[in-house]
Amino acid sequence: MSAVSSTEQTGRRVEEVLDRLAESGDPAAAAAAEELVRSLMDFYGAGLARILNLLSGAPGEAAARLLADDLVASLLVLHDLHPEDRDTRIARALDGVREHTLEVVGFDEDSGTLTVRAREADGCGCGSGTGAREAAETALACFAPEVRAVDVQTAPAGPTLLQIGTAPTGAR
Repeated sequence: MSAVSSTEQTGRRVEEVLDRLAESGDPAAAAAAEELVRSLMDFYGAGLARILNLLSGAPGEAAARLLADDLVASLLVLHDLHPEDRDTRIARALDGVREHTLEVVGFDEDSGTLTVRAREADGCGCGSGTGAREAAETALACFAPEVRAVDVQTAPAGPTLLQIGTAPTGAR
């Protein structure tokens, strides 16, 4: 199981527990649980900020290893501590989508829509829009929460290649 899917599952479990408490009819217990979650998030966020601060004078290798770890990188994004800008995080996330070659076309900040162009690995331009969208959304979920939707454009088809050869001997 990848760190990202484990993180997503943990987030869903926390939401489910909070929902159960809210539905239990005890508003004080639900409010206390939400306050506890917020306090823990603040606590861990402060710890992560301190780690980044301590690493700021260290050689870049340690920071690069942290950013390469999916779980650590997603926690840094969650706490708004990730040192890379949005475009760099988007590029890093899409580089991890192995089954599709995705090229960023643009990002609409108002709607949160990222437009990408999909190509199959062999470069034929016949990328699968649905599969590419799902793969991109999954990759971006933890690393670029600013992206709320992904619009996949199929790359324009290149020139048609024709096989030119001699006719079989008996076909003339």
